[in-house]
Amino acid sequence: MKHYALAILLAASAIAVDAQVKTSAQEVATPELAQKREALKNLIVTNYLGMKNSLVISDAKKTSAYAAGFADALSKFKFKKLTLEEMNASTVTRESLKSLAKHIAESASLNEQRKDMETLSAQLWTIIDKVKPENTILYQQKCPMMGTTWVSNDKKIENPYYPKNMLTCGEVIAEK
Repeated sequence: MKHYALAILLAASAIAVDAQVKTSAQEVATPELAQKREALKNLIVTNYLGMKNSLVISDAKKTSAYAAGFADALSKFKFKKLTLEEMNASTVTRESLKSLAKHIAESASLNEQRKDMETLSAQLWTIIDKVKPENTILYQQKCPMMGTTWVSNDKKIENPYYPKNMLTCGEVIAEK
């Protein structure tokens, strides 16, 4: 009887381990999914940089178009390999970023777009490691006179918030 119970217990353990292995194997992304994810990350960063660069040249229409693309790409992005706390924080940040981007897209006022971009840029930096494409270096830049930050793919300073009076006001404060 003991041997019979032991055999059942071992069989049940083997089934449970087998089920865990199958679940782990299903979580491994295919190369095609990895490529799609990288393309989506690239789209998020490209649209953000498009917003920033459009604000540098004071083009509200281009800023709106890039903001719409940013919100759309971000809504398709799924976070991976995060703890429950990280997932919750990242999801809240994503929703806030999408809302800010949609507001920028709907606004024709450069001043309103810039104000929302300040908040969007600060929040984006908190999740930048999760959304930046591989082999990409991004810089957080700050205008010390105004305290505003933005993200750039270049160390060259081009302040999107005050391009007429303080285009070169800023410094690189972080790199990822």
